[in-house]
Amino acid sequence: MFRKFRIGVLLLILLFVALNTWLDSVYSRNWKGPLQVVLYPVNIDGSDASERFIQQLSRDDLDKLETFFAEQAALYRLNVSTPLRFAIAPELKQAPPLPPEHGSRFDIMMWSLQLRWFTWRTPDPPGPTPTIRLFWLFHDGAHNTVLPHSTGLQKGLMGIAHAFADANMAGANLVVVAHELLHTLSATDKYDLDTRQPFYPDGYADPGQQPLYPQNEAELMAGRIPLSDHEAEQPRSLQQVIIGPLTAREIGWIKQP
Repeated sequence: MFRKFRIGVLLLILLFVALNTWLDSVYSRNWKGPLQVVLYPVNIDGSDASERFIQQLSRDDLDKLETFFAEQAALYRLNVSTPLRFAIAPELKQAPPLPPEHGSRFDIMMWSLQLRWFTWRTPDPPGPTPTIRLFWLFHDGAHNTVLPHSTGLQKGLMGIAHAFADANMAGANLVVVAHELLHTLSATDKYDLDTRQPFYPDGYADPGQQPLYPQNEAELMAGRIPLSDHEAEQPRSLQQVIIGPLTAREIGWIKQP
């Protein structure tokens, strides 16, 4: 009898999680008003450089993100003039759980649940209740030349964005935030996972350009500017990035026919 009761409770929990995930997905892409996004800075390596960089984060960083998404949304005639509003929470002293390296599907599922639990326990900053929560993990650029893989999850509308604690990388950091943010809204990657080369044509900012190379901008979900069919470089700021038609359709800026 107890076993049946336990199974019933588990099924109810799974049903609640599935329903909540579906409602989040629908609400986050109906674009009836701006979505609230909160960034939680974390000094992931405990370095002085990361701490100083976090203390220097300002409203200017958020304005650049809001302006980018507003300008891109206007190109698709979205009814909301400012589709995304950003806020920075106080620095977190505890890091979120990180995804397992080369983990099995079960390992990734368990990590996702752990991240969801961590996110639920993390206090929101003053202001409107956030729709999307991203943990912004800073690394000392003097000791890290390659960052761990960032991730954004549609289930739970949350994500992890790794960044360099380096003023020269401030613009590139915002590109990573924007990329992972759109993952939470169902946007898919548009690059080869092995080579990091953008897919043609959906991963190109201007697939009709003649000559095709070098491209001048990156498609956000491709993440890189194609210089040739086997070379690409990371954009230095959001001014070198656009949101392409397929990505716009995935996040609900273009309605399905």
